[in-house]
Amino acid sequence: MILDKFLEFSDAQAVTATAISTNVVDLYPLGGNASRDIGSGENIYLIVRTLAAATDVTSDATLTVTFESSNAEDLSASTVHFSTGALAFATFSPAGTQLARFKLPGGNYLRYLGVRYTVANGPLTAGTFDAFIVKDDQAYRSYAVGSTIV
Repeated sequence: MILDKFLEFSDAQAVTATAISTNVVDLYPLGGNASRDIGSGENIYLIVRTLAAATDVTSDATLTVTFESSNAEDLSASTVHFSTGALAFATFSPAGTQLARFKLPGGNYLRYLGVRYTVANGPLTAGTFDAFIVKDDQAYRSYAVGSTIV
């Protein structure tokens, strides 16, 4: 998997309350069309994962991750293209957990792309996340020697 820094939304971003990604991608910084179709052609994927374990005093926080586009850099009045739905604390909290592997569909994306982390029943007391777009996701999974794969 090759990571392009210009397509990285979060790099070890600390999330304790609802926030948008540290980086927002501008699809047309020099002007142009009102929207872009970035999902056509070869497959590209949004990957979101927990980097450092998330913690919560009561372990009842939920996290919803959405991939959005907007005409505003702060992602206000945005269009949601993908949502994980509310993830239970035990599901998203362990370090190394992949929260999303989403193939971007063809369609019109507005000027700014970003990821929104919505924390409910929080706040989180710790936890960092990565989010980025890649062409090829590392999907290798190792299995124990002699195991049966069905």
